[in-house]
Amino acid sequence: MHRYSHWPIHLALSIVCALMLVPFFWVLKTSLTGENIFVYPPSLLPENPHLFYYVEVWYSIPFFRYLVNSVFVSAIVVVANVFLNAMAGYALTRDFLGKRTIIMLFLSCMMIPFQVTIIPAYLITKELGLLNTHVGMALPLCSTIVCIFVFKASFDAVPKSLVDAARIDGVPDWKIIFRVMVPLSQSAIATNIILAFIWSWNNFLWPLIIVRDQAMQTLPLGLSRFLTVFEDTTGALYAFCVMVLVPGLVIFLLAQKQFIAGLTTGATKG
Repeated sequence: MHRYSHWPIHLALSIVCALMLVPFFWVLKTSLTGENIFVYPPSLLPENPHLFYYVEVWYSIPFFRYLVNSVFVSAIVVVANVFLNAMAGYALTRDFLGKRTIIMLFLSCMMIPFQVTIIPAYLITKELGLLNTHVGMALPLCSTIVCIFVFKASFDAVPKSLVDAARIDGVPDWKIIFRVMVPLSQSAIATNIILAFIWSWNNFLWPLIIVRDQAMQTLPLGLSRFLTVFEDTTGALYAFCVMVLVPGLVIFLLAQKQFIAGLTTGATKG
């Protein structure tokens, strides 16, 4: 009897999930049919679906070039986040003078929107000679405070005896991080990868500011260019959106369990 006692809750959650998936289904359906989205009554199922708009997007603009740029920038951001955030998270698990002040400073910086720091970020990137480069586009996202605290929470859950044993054996801190702590923090790694990838993949404002060469544009910038090329863009626009969304959705679905575990590590400690 207890097995079926929660069916009303499951039914309600299923209905809510179905409602939330309606916009995604509508985008996919329109990308396959190119139908007028203002037609009433709307058709629930796609009529005469085809892949014409996907082919049009691929060949009408240098989509593959934009895709390669986005993948390369996102790869830099993901690797940098895992490497730098792991070291920063480990540092925040140690006891040192001013630790509380640094944590409060990090938390305060999280309340500052990126738009406020665009000018100094641009000047720093210019002085480093990274304008119009993949590294320059990735630079502001190479380390994020949220992901640092994800690693810190995961490292705090690792038994201190492991770290003490490694120290007794003379293992340096950088080896403790990458040979002891990181292998035991798979959920934190997955969370860093997913968040860093999505933030970099969807980033529009920063690449728009520092990119001058059309060949260096990423997919979000390519979308804005695509809208200036075509007038009737309903089906092609939705096809473009689907092609941009798929990589992020795939990465999230592959690591969703680790992602949820990484976000709840601090809450389930002990």
